[in-house]
Amino acid sequence: MVDKLHEAFPYWERMEGKTLFLSGASGMIGSLLVDTIMRYNRRLPPERRCRIIAAGRNRFAAEERFEPWIGAEEFTFLEYDVRMPAPPFASKVDYLIHAASTTHPLAYSSEPVNTVLANVQGTCHLLELAAQKPGSRFLLLSSVEIYGENRGDVTYFQEDYCGYLDCNTLRAGYPEGKRAGEALCQAYIQQYGVDAVILRLPRSYGPTMRMTDSKAAAQFIKKGIDRENIVLKSEGNQLYSYAHVYDVVLGILWSLLCGKTGQAYNLGDSGSDITLKVLAEMIAQYAGTQVVFELPNEWERRGFSTATKALMDGGRLKELGWCPGYDIETGIHETMDILWELRQ
Repeated sequence: MVDKLHEAFPYWERMEGKTLFLSGASGMIGSLLVDTIMRYNRRLPPERRCRIIAAGRNRFAAEERFEPWIGAEEFTFLEYDVRMPAPPFASKVDYLIHAASTTHPLAYSSEPVNTVLANVQGTCHLLELAAQKPGSRFLLLSSVEIYGENRGDVTYFQEDYCGYLDCNTLRAGYPEGKRAGEALCQAYIQQYGVDAVILRLPRSYGPTMRMTDSKAAAQFIKKGIDRENIVLKSEGNQLYSYAHVYDVVLGILWSLLCGKTGQAYNLGDSGSDITLKVLAEMIAQYAGTQVVFELPNEWERRGFSTATKALMDGGRLKELGWCPGYDIETGIHETMDILWELRQ
C-alpha cells in the first residue's frame, strides 16, 4: 500500500528537505502518512529527507506504532495535546497538518467537551503556530459532517453546500467544531496571512484503524475479522460516501502540495458510496457470517449521526489530480485480508 502511494503521487520532490508537523500522528490516517513519508525517505540521502515532528497525546502508543522509525534522525515524536498552545521550538516548519480529532460516536457522547475543543482549540493553536512560521502551509482535515443533513435538494454535496444541522444537541459538538475550525482557517488567512487549505473527508476505514473505533464501518470490519455476525443497529438505509485510508493519504498529499489557499476540497468518489445495510452484508458475506439487527443502547444512540444521506462530490479534488485507488468492495476486502494476516 505504501509503495502504491509512492507511485500514485508525482510530486514527492516537494516534500524533500522539508519539515512536517503532524498532529494526531498515531491515528488511522496520520500513522499511514508517517509510514509513507518515512519509507520514501529511505530512497534519499539524509540531507534531502523530509523531517517529521509527529505529535500525539500517548507516548507509549506512538512509540509502539512507530517503532521502526524511533531513533531515525528525521523522525521526532512530540508528546502534545492540541487543546494546549503548541510548545515553542526553533526548527523551521514547512507544513502543518491538523489530523488530531475525536472521530468516533462513543467518544462524542462520553467525551463531548474534548470533541469540541480538539477541533476548535486544536485548530486555533496550530494555526497560531503556522502564523509564527513564515512560509509554512497549514492543512485542516475536516469532515463531511460539516454539511449536516441533506435538505433533499441535491444528490451530492459540493463544497458550497450547507444543509440542516441542529446545533443545540450533544451530537452537534463534532460537526460544529469542524465548522468552527474551517472558519478559523479563513480568519487566519485574512488577518495573519496564513497559507491554509481544507480537506473534507468522508467516513474512512482501512487496515490502520484502531480496534476501539466505534464507527459503524470499523465495528463491521472488526466483527468480520473475528468471524462474528455483523451487528446492524438501524434499518441500514443511511447512504454515505466512504474512503479507504490510502485514498485519504493520497488526498492529503494532493491538497497540501497542490491545493489553493483558502480552498476546501471534498474527498469523494461514487465507487465508494454505499448504504450501511449493503456494507454490512458485503462484510458478512466475505467473512462467511450473517447480518443481525440490534437496538442501540442510550450511549450509542446519543453519538449516532442523524444524517441519512451524505454523498460527497470529489470533482474539485480530482481536478487537482487526485484519483482514488479503491472502490468500496476492493478496499473492504483488502482491509480484512491484511487484518487477518496480521493476526497470524
